[in-house]
Amino acid sequence: MADPNHYETLQVSPQATQAQIKRSYRQLAKLYHPDSQHEKANHEQIVQVNAAYEILGDPHQRQSYDRELHNPSLTSSSNWQQRTKAAQREYQKQRQNARDTDEQIQQWLNQVYQPVDRLLCRILNPLKAQIDNLAADPFDDELLEAFQDYLKDCRDFLEQAQLYFRSMPNPAQVAGVAATLYYCLNQLGDGIDELEFFTFNYDDRYLHTGHEMFRIAAGLRREAQAALKNVA
Repeated sequence: MADPNHYETLQVSPQATQAQIKRSYRQLAKLYHPDSQHEKANHEQIVQVNAAYEILGDPHQRQSYDRELHNPSLTSSSNWQQRTKAAQREYQKQRQNARDTDEQIQQWLNQVYQPVDRLLCRILNPLKAQIDNLAADPFDDELLEAFQDYLKDCRDFLEQAQLYFRSMPNPAQVAGVAATLYYCLNQLGDGIDELEFFTFNYDDRYLHTGHEMFRIAAGLRREAQAALKNVA
């Protein structure tokens, strides 16, 4: 079987400039890539396109290839087949690495991010109603006891969230999301401490500080959600 002509594979003439070769390669790579969802997506074709560009995209390798095209006796016919097979192996390796990375990210989302986010909601969402209830009479024993029960639940939810967060390392692609979650959990821990101080001495400064820390934590949670949308 004859070796594929790299110029024909990239649909350019042997006189094409490097810019023309690069432009044609990009168009064909987008057209044939299996992830493109295009009707012409073709695994074998993208392998040949990658192999052709590996040679023609490098001016030095292109010069050698051109000499061999005009004088096939300069090298064995199996040389380009070997390069094509090597390019195919490298492409398969890159595809597998991409699949492995996607699986790691999905596992982290399922086992860490989503449980932590649900627990954050259970801590953050009731705060306003709890403070509004307490404001009716901070010295009422029943209202204060209800607020203390809420803080105890918050502490339990926070401990669960921290366990989930530490249950597995985050993939590098979601490092920013993980860092934001870490700061969010820390803010909540400090905020719960401040709110508990209020229940000991009725000093409004602790109540206001705790409320502000919860507000910051809610902002960090939104930042984590936004950062997650940018993860490829």
